[in-house]
Amino acid sequence: MLVLIPPSETKRSGGGFLCLDWAALSYPTLTTRRRSLARALVKLSKQPESAMAALKLGRTQGAEVERNRLLLTSPAMAAMDRYTGVLYDALETDSLSPAARVFAGDHLVVHSALFGPLGALDAIPAYRLSHDSRVPEHPLKAHWTVATTKVLSAVPGLVLDLRSEGYVSLGAAPVRSDSVFLRVVTVGTDGHARAINHFNKKWKGLFTRALLEHGEDFATVDDLLAWAPTAGFTLRPGAAGTLLLVV
Repeated sequence: MLVLIPPSETKRSGGGFLCLDWAALSYPTLTTRRRSLARALVKLSKQPESAMAALKLGRTQGAEVERNRLLLTSPAMAAMDRYTGVLYDALETDSLSPAARVFAGDHLVVHSALFGPLGALDAIPAYRLSHDSRVPEHPLKAHWTVATTKVLSAVPGLVLDLRSEGYVSLGAAPVRSDSVFLRVVTVGTDGHARAINHFNKKWKGLFTRALLEHGEDFATVDDLLAWAPTAGFTLRPGAAGTLLLVV
């Protein structure tokens, strides 16, 4: 089983590793693309005004450009610990059991706009780059879509995609019966399911945390559906290739 989650624009500083080790990142076929994009981002950060426009930053966010300037030499930490924000607050990686962290290392992938798919325990520096950022000579969809789709298509077994649409556009999950996209919905009095916005990320974080703590490598969608109510979740099939997490 592989669980795909999006990153977050906000990140913790610091880290317990001296700096980024390219060779230690998961999916090494992406190394050349990762390094090329990182170099371009560092180069862009040397022109603060251009960088702030390309990254869609406000006047008070100049520190994000400095993070990018130093990303090749700044400390690194596990990807799932690096990110903050609503999903990651709910995931609460700091309090995961040791067994859950090991399981995350084997089964959880964070899809970064800078590094592409990352294993949850891959050590990365703090940076700023979103799926809709503009890096000169490196349009992100052209840079990532084919390579990322190829990597994800080679993953065997159940794939559960919790990413936002923006990150799906940087590389699709496999199209097959055991690859599904999770939507968080609420059901109105009329019985119709409707997507929710503000709490969408929170529920994805809570669901991911429950999967990690349970620690079972589900083989099929049916296995996942059978487990969900035992963990307090209402999960049901949606349209083709989707599951609905009803909250």
